[in-house]
Amino acid sequence: MTIELYSWATPNGHKVHILLEELGLSYNVHAINIGAGDQFDPAFLKISPNNKMPAIVDPQGPGGQPISVFESGAILIYLAEKHGKFLSDDPRDRVVTLQWLMWQMGGLGPMLGQAHHFRGYAPEHIEYAYNRYTNEANRLYGVLDRRLGEARFLGGDAYSIADIAAWPWTRFPDRQGVERNDFPNFQRWFDEIAERPAVKRGVEVLAQQRTEGFDAKAKEILFGATQYAKR
Repeated sequence: MTIELYSWATPNGHKVHILLEELGLSYNVHAINIGAGDQFDPAFLKISPNNKMPAIVDPQGPGGQPISVFESGAILIYLAEKHGKFLSDDPRDRVVTLQWLMWQMGGLGPMLGQAHHFRGYAPEHIEYAYNRYTNEANRLYGVLDRRLGEARFLGGDAYSIADIAAWPWTRFPDRQGVERNDFPNFQRWFDEIAERPAVKRGVEVLAQQRTEGFDAKAKEILFGATQYAKR
């Protein structure tokens, strides 16, 4: 049965797009234009109460009943477990994969997001924030590079949801103040994953609908009073 996907062309959205393509699943795409405020629509909030995309509705959930899932990491785990791919059943391999997935969810994604914000979107240049998040971005790329000097992929020998989660966040290191050539193991990993057909398809989902940057209205929706209004 067809999965309903609610998403936008962002790193967190691309995680789910890529896994759906890797699994060869049928899905309908519902664009959640975060710059236009679609994430605050009451119908979407019923699926994703934190007003963040992506989210999915699987009509064939546990027990054959529909289920909605929000948070990109939770969606990756749900789909990988349901379809028996990209998350090992071996307890040791599984925990290694999950720890790197949690590293991405709790560290790489949020910190690179802050680097994007203070380097590209903040209305004023705040030197402390600019330096703090640029330095943290470089530290995290160092962690990634060291891990990939030990193993082909984040979880070990096999490509997994940990790689699918981390890879979209590393597509534009220059925007994060990171010099790609400083991290050769990262380069090798990134380039290998970039050649996967499902990855190429995944990053094209909704890409034509997104424009680069945000105008003043979009910035207010994303970073101003609209974002923090009580709902």
